[in-house]
Amino acid sequence: MLNLQKLKLGQKFTLLLVMVFLGGILASGVALASVLNRSAEAQLTTQALMLMETMNSVRTYTVNEVRPELEKQPSEDFLPETVPAYSAHEVFSILQKDSTYEQFSYREAALNPTNLNDKADEFETTLINYFQERQTQEELHGIRRRFPLDDQFYIARPIRITNESCLVCHSTPDIAPASMIEIYGPNNGFGWGLNEIVGAQIIAVPADQVFQTAIKSLALILGIFVLVFALATYFVNFWLNRYVVRPINRMAEVAETVSMGDTAAEFAQKSHDEVGKLAESFNRMRMSLQMAMNRLERYRSGRRTGSQDYTSK
Repeated sequence: MLNLQKLKLGQKFTLLLVMVFLGGILASGVALASVLNRSAEAQLTTQALMLMETMNSVRTYTVNEVRPELEKQPSEDFLPETVPAYSAHEVFSILQKDSTYEQFSYREAALNPTNLNDKADEFETTLINYFQERQTQEELHGIRRRFPLDDQFYIARPIRITNESCLVCHSTPDIAPASMIEIYGPNNGFGWGLNEIVGAQIIAVPADQVFQTAIKSLALILGIFVLVFALATYFVNFWLNRYVVRPINRMAEVAETVSMGDTAAEFAQKSHDEVGKLAESFNRMRMSLQMAMNRLERYRSGRRTGSQDYTSK
């Protein structure tokens, strides 16, 4: 066990600083980890929302601009380019080629989709049901646990049928394009209603990316904190050694000299702080001791002189 009584003043002070540092870095590390995790999550949320708005813009452009133009063409074949979801996925696949968005994934999951590849899984069904039960809810985000796969951070928004032109393909099979029925069949993607929530837009990114971003920021900040603390400890110890430890050591050496009988030795007073006042007090004590020693010497001399006079008689 460490014996504090045997440590020097500088060592005790350094030990105190280290204990304060360890306590501070532990508390600040926990707080910073939480703050940086939320910050990284907010950053990814911003990126995901930007992607979401981009996809919604593509969907709107497809419905309002692309579909009317393609429908003017003399063709009875079903054109997937008229489907907003198809256009959104195609644009997103292009965005994924950029390293900034390659980790993101995009889904338009539906309870009853035309294309069964868009069929909602259990988790996505939970999100869609949540939106259906809470019609005013516009967004959800959180962590999706996918053991044994990697967890995902997701943002989801409801897909609501707000354009009557969508019902041409999704109301009943008899009014849907025959070529679409040939591709997807008459059993899926029908029975949708106006203003009904039929699915959810979901953008996801590996949750590890959130934590890695937070960890990198935490490591950088704690590294700077450690460097600042190391420099502070060095300069504090330098100051302590120069203005406290050395003067006290010199006073201890002078006190040792005085105790051996050399009352002429002086305690150097180079400052007016507590150490300087201590040196001043030692000097007064030395002068008092010197005066007492002189009086004692005179007394002894007087006694010896008196004894000699008495003996001579």
